[in-house]
Amino acid sequence: MSADPVPSAPGGAPVPAAQWAMLVGLSLLWGGSFFFYKILAPVLPPFTLVLGRVAIAAVALWPVLLLRGEAIWPTAALCGWFLLLGMLNCALPFCLFAWSERVLPSGLAALLNAPTPILTAIVAHLAIRDERLTRRTVAGVLCGFAGVAVLIGPAVLGGLGASNLLAELACLVASLAYAFGGVLARRIRGVTPLQFATGQLSGAVAVMLPLAAFGDRFWSLPPLPPSGWASLLGIALLSTALAYLLYFRILASSGATRAALVTFLVPVSALLLGLVFLGEPIAPRDGPAILLVAAGLAITDGRLLRLFRRAPAPA
Repeated sequence: MSADPVPSAPGGAPVPAAQWAMLVGLSLLWGGSFFFYKILAPVLPPFTLVLGRVAIAAVALWPVLLLRGEAIWPTAALCGWFLLLGMLNCALPFCLFAWSERVLPSGLAALLNAPTPILTAIVAHLAIRDERLTRRTVAGVLCGFAGVAVLIGPAVLGGLGASNLLAELACLVASLAYAFGGVLARRIRGVTPLQFATGQLSGAVAVMLPLAAFGDRFWSLPPLPPSGWASLLGIALLSTALAYLLYFRILASSGATRAALVTFLVPVSALLLGLVFLGEPIAPRDGPAILLVAAGLAITDGRLLRLFRRAPAPA
């Protein structure tokens, strides 16, 4: 299997406004997962938490797949792809972040996840013919990364050190897994975003079930409180099932590098959600950080730069 599920925009073409809207929506869904993790982390071990997240999401998407008439014959090759992508895009990074955030501040974990677009751009440049690196792409990605670094702040960087080295490396490995997963997903032909999301989550369930069984003995855990079930349903249905539908639609039409830009927006979304729902204040550095992220996205898109180039010279 090769090529793209849906023809993508040329590497230098601007992304349509609808794609940017979906990118922002995706960042809100994934940014919202921080709320759910705060409730679930104390009551569920990582393997069981991830199994519940992907299993509920897969169970929710399968009836939708059948009702829309998009069921596909699960050939051995397709099952192999879904198993691999379920591990790279879901099982491995979800587990690594769940484990690492037991000792790392969430801000530092977000910063260590921010290299995902850079790593994706490099992997895509090597693996996909129509996603070659350009100076504009590199400048936009680096500008967005700088915005995330400012958003996290120097105080969090002080948490970097040998004592947390394994947890920090785990976050970087998760980012690398996302990069390879996003690029490899574009090698499958003729699969819709709904089929992709459902198949990948089903592959993740197959990976996580034995881990949660042997590692956590999940059937022996105490029952979840109502708030725990509400959070598990939220992270599964909103931050996973719906989020991956948006992700694969963006991936198919705009490419792996641009889809990975959501990593820059997730910390911004988490910040704004905290302001609106938790009353958490915005620090003075947050405004410039958000502007840097917006500038990085604008540079990557290219339309703003074209407007400046076309502006008439003063008389």
